[in-house]
Amino acid sequence: MSRPFRALALSGLIAAALPVACTAQPPADTAGEARNSTIAPPPAATPARPLVTGLPDFTTLVQRVGPAVVNVSAEIAPRRAARGQMPGQGEIPEFFRRMLPPGMLPDGPQMPQAPGGVSLGTGFLISDDGYLLTNHHVVDGADKITVRLSDRRELEAEVIGSDEQYDVALLKIDATGLPFLRAADASLTRPGQWAVAIGSPFGLDHSVTAGIVSAVGRSNPYSGQQYVPFIQSDVAINRGNSGGPLLNTSGEVIGINSQIFSNSGGYMGVSFAIPIDLAMNAAEQLKETGSVRRGLLGVQVQAIDAETARGFGLKTTTGALVSVVSPGSAAEKAGMEVGDVIRSVDGRPVNTSADLPPLIGARAPGSEVRLGVVRDGKLREFKVVLGALEGEVASAPARPDEEGDAPRSSSGNPLGLTTQSPTAAQRRQLGLEAGEGVLITAVGDGAARADLRPGDVVMAVGRKPVGSPAALDRELADAGPGDTVMLLVRRGGGTQFVAVTLD
Repeated sequence: MSRPFRALALSGLIAAALPVACTAQPPADTAGEARNSTIAPPPAATPARPLVTGLPDFTTLVQRVGPAVVNVSAEIAPRRAARGQMPGQGEIPEFFRRMLPPGMLPDGPQMPQAPGGVSLGTGFLISDDGYLLTNHHVVDGADKITVRLSDRRELEAEVIGSDEQYDVALLKIDATGLPFLRAADASLTRPGQWAVAIGSPFGLDHSVTAGIVSAVGRSNPYSGQQYVPFIQSDVAINRGNSGGPLLNTSGEVIGINSQIFSNSGGYMGVSFAIPIDLAMNAAEQLKETGSVRRGLLGVQVQAIDAETARGFGLKTTTGALVSVVSPGSAAEKAGMEVGDVIRSVDGRPVNTSADLPPLIGARAPGSEVRLGVVRDGKLREFKVVLGALEGEVASAPARPDEEGDAPRSSSGNPLGLTTQSPTAAQRRQLGLEAGEGVLITAVGDGAARADLRPGDVVMAVGRKPVGSPAALDRELADAGPGDTVMLLVRRGGGTQFVAVTLD
């Protein structure tokens, strides 16, 4: 017997022995006490009605909607790789690269030419005259796209438009009278409901898998698609399923299968789909203009943890904390400030910072949104006319540095920070204006535990900007042991609040 089977056999013996130990009678002197001790309440007089009964049969659903699901084959011609490019970057199509977990791209010598290949994916028809949806990453960079229908016909497809951020592509084939799928009401998709996927994993046509919706509105930090509130499911998805439909039990599309979360490169129980309402909105824009436009608020936000909430005097950790308001942006024009906490968009709750980008990105540029914002402990409403994500936000004109802006050091604050005013050269390097920010040159133990480092720039204490070591020391003077202080810190190209709790 091999070692694995021996291990299983041992587990079986242990499991078989457990009931004997669990049902052993108590000693005679404690039997009465055991009988009077209840672990669970007694059963109700009327048994509760089961919440789940039976298992679904998907055969009728698959027979009806299966013909609208198609195979998508994207051919990529050989291309000369850029100097210094590795095979993992030039040789592997984007379709396969997206399915690999971080760090799994192969290493190798420089390649003078990246060979071509074929990426196989799935799509589904959304009209009887040949429009179909798939993933952007399935057809990205393709020189020829072939669609194979359920009746085995093969037709060349035209890319009407493709959007990388949503990972949606709209294709068109020259045919009429085709079966097509209908979109579900996205607001009715709920965790726990059955979901079905039809696709071509590893080229196996019209494979059917089923499971349940695990979560909706899920942010996937590994995808880089901050504007997509993914549907997470445990439906088995593998390479080749990309671009295929995720269906409800009525045969309506609730999402486009897009990604999996995996440490091995294969399915591990977590898959992500693009909500169908977002995908159809993108398809309409691609059909009309060839591109997708998204609203832009013009802020950077961060999550709120318990320490951050304590530092700002917030009662809960819900919302998105504004750490940057871009000059000239829609947010600045509406009067929003650093330190504001966004709690809702047009009445829809913002529970975490990841909830905000999809809510804003789904709005058209130029549209007005109502933001519920907490400032200084009070809930306010801001009306913001959104900008366009594609456009660049105008920067405020920089003021010339003051003459003789010499560093002034200080360490007279309870955080044990040693700071100085940045020199003119440092301001230029860090992108600071005159009188803006304090440069950290050394940190004490408490600040070090909060991951503050020399070279960081303190922009504000809470909501109050600081432009000199003396100003920083004044804002920190009243802080005592056990207090949590919120510092707005710029490091490299990013700015965010850091919570520092004093010893």
